[in-house]
Amino acid sequence: MSSRDKTRNLQEVAMRRLAGIMVVIMLVAVPVVSRAMHPLITDDDGTQGKGKYQFEVNASYGKDRIADAGSTVRTVGSGLVANLTYGAAEALDVFVETPYAWWRAKTDGDVLGSERGIADVSVGAKWRFFEKDGLCFAVKPAITIPTGDENKELGTGKAGYGVYLIATKEFEPAALFLNLGYIKNENKAGEEKDIWHVSLAGTYEVVKHLKLAANMGMEKNRDKAIDKDPAFGLVGVIYGVNDDLDLSFGVKRGLNDAETDLTLLAGVTMRF
Repeated sequence: MSSRDKTRNLQEVAMRRLAGIMVVIMLVAVPVVSRAMHPLITDDDGTQGKGKYQFEVNASYGKDRIADAGSTVRTVGSGLVANLTYGAAEALDVFVETPYAWWRAKTDGDVLGSERGIADVSVGAKWRFFEKDGLCFAVKPAITIPTGDENKELGTGKAGYGVYLIATKEFEPAALFLNLGYIKNENKAGEEKDIWHVSLAGTYEVVKHLKLAANMGMEKNRDKAIDKDPAFGLVGVIYGVNDDLDLSFGVKRGLNDAETDLTLLAGVTMRF
């Protein structure tokens, strides 16, 4: 294969990976499930309580790099995700999540593509069905609505769905969270349709209103041409300004080449 053909293949691989990169850029590791306790990817069992609301605005900046055949493709992107959650019952939440994203890919100074716009909207629910002695289990089904333009790598082009099993164990002042998930990734891009996800997270309250957070996980690669499944590690802090306002920051790193190299995360959570 000539150097020119290798470079062309590299560019094609980079463009195929844009959809997966956008998942990170939009702060939704799994697009059919709403945000966890930001900046964590792994969700907890917590619900808002009957008649109460939570509104989140999360921002991110991500970058990725692929090098081969003497050429390097760099992808950068940023996004905002707005999530509104309502407590339909003490142990049942419903939510809607709307992401806005921007991305750009270039190689050797040449721009391969650049787009921005609304991505796929998610709607769903979380039900905590078991709680005893600090151990809780919840289930979280959701669907995605194909509002994003798949031709601009901003959406899948088809409605999808998924469900997560959430386990939480509290050891005051610490807590552990485990997620096992399945996503039906219906799409027009020829991606893998059956996606599994597993992740583990923990928090530790250093002082009142200040928590340290750590997270790691892996899921099935959406790109059928890549055998390696993306894995990530994340560290962050959650600061409770008061009982109704949280600020959060995090750094997410890829643990292998299949995952986005680096993502910076910041969020605001308001409860009312």
